[in-house]
Amino acid sequence: MPFLGHPLRLLLATLKGLALAHVGLTYGFSVGAGWGPSMLPTFMTTQEWFVTDRRCRRGRGVRVGDCVAYGIPVETGEEGVKRVIGLPGDYVLLNSPGLAGEYEDEEEGGGGTAAGGMIQVPRGHCYIVGDNLPWSRDSRDFGPLPLGLIKGKVVAKVSFDSWNPLYWFSKVENGLRHPEAALARPG
Repeated sequence: MPFLGHPLRLLLATLKGLALAHVGLTYGFSVGAGWGPSMLPTFMTTQEWFVTDRRCRRGRGVRVGDCVAYGIPVETGEEGVKRVIGLPGDYVLLNSPGLAGEYEDEEEGGGGTAAGGMIQVPRGHCYIVGDNLPWSRDSRDFGPLPLGLIKGKVVAKVSFDSWNPLYWFSKVENGLRHPEAALARPG
């Protein structure tokens, strides 16, 4: 054993290993637990873990429809998972059509936005929402998210519901479809 005779070598090897692990988890892939109803039915509310590609920090390689892990702007140190529906320059609907009535009166008082209004996502920002709109706190509440708060793209989920390990992992697909693809019919 080469390390047994030299405690300094053991210490240096340990520090190198810790540094490598830190770089791998910060800039590679990481796994973390998730909870909450905001992304139903894509993700369960409990007992599910996410595999995050940290190479996609700050919005690199993120497309509309991808699920991202992000730093919640209204809670220091907390991370959330939401779906990107607008990137810089895209136009997005501020309120979903089913929820538009809730905001109509706010415009008259000068404090809200027009029901069904649209905005253009500013440069350096994205617009994120949860899949379960009534239970999601997202860009509809705190506005467009700075790309600097994106921590990575969620590429897989891990659920231990099955006894068979082959069913523990599943890829997280882009949840949005192009409208022309929906119109195209086989045959």
